[in-house]
Amino acid sequence: MEKINWYGTYSLTLREIKRFLRVYHQTIFTPVVSALIFLAVFVLAIGNHKASISGIKFIDFMGYGLIAMSIVQNAFANSSSSFIMSKMLGYISDILTPPFGSVEIIIAFTIGAVLRGVFVGIAVAIALIPFVDYTLAHPFLLVFYVLASCTLLGKLGLLSGLISNSFDQHSAITSYLITPLSFLSGTFYSVQSLPPIFQQINLLNPFFYIIDGFRYCLTDKADGNITGGILFLMISNGIMYFILVKLIDKGWRIKS
Repeated sequence: MEKINWYGTYSLTLREIKRFLRVYHQTIFTPVVSALIFLAVFVLAIGNHKASISGIKFIDFMGYGLIAMSIVQNAFANSSSSFIMSKMLGYISDILTPPFGSVEIIIAFTIGAVLRGVFVGIAVAIALIPFVDYTLAHPFLLVFYVLASCTLLGKLGLLSGLISNSFDQHSAITSYLITPLSFLSGTFYSVQSLPPIFQQINLLNPFFYIIDGFRYCLTDKADGNITGGILFLMISNGIMYFILVKLIDKGWRIKS
């Protein structure tokens, strides 16, 4: 097994963290504004007609879902935008030059994605305090869900960056895959209200397990199988790691 260059990993990770903190108004504050707007629109439009969903007060159900969605979307956006930018601006060669290997690249970009997701989640949660009542049924499981979810979406973002050779291709992946999957995952509704066939289809949506598990950690109420969700996150993270190692080592779409 190849020895990991921890100092190089630290340096690349630090660059990733500084990159999104340098434009905090865009990377952290903008998702907060978006979450507040979503909450306001849905509560004003539906709140008076629906007291609760799955035994959870409507505004709380919405708030928890918006926090989870903000976390995973921004974790994906961080690694994907950073990697595609390195390809478009031409400094990807600096990253691919030894002593960096695939493992160091994956670790650094994933940690950057995790930290941005966590920062955004904390910021959104604080902004929703005046409107949402928080409970915490499973604190340790919540930590697992947040870290595992951000890790998975960070790796998916890295894969998107590998696939995309332009910002248009990157935007297409975000618009046609990531955004629909996150919006149709039970963020704004309980999947129990769907017809049985669509409930089964939604079980193939990774965002469903992430958002449902996050909400379960706060309320002790879930639409799906929590054990299945935990296993899904663990297995998916492992699969994504080995896929990325193979693709980066091969230089797929990043080496001429």
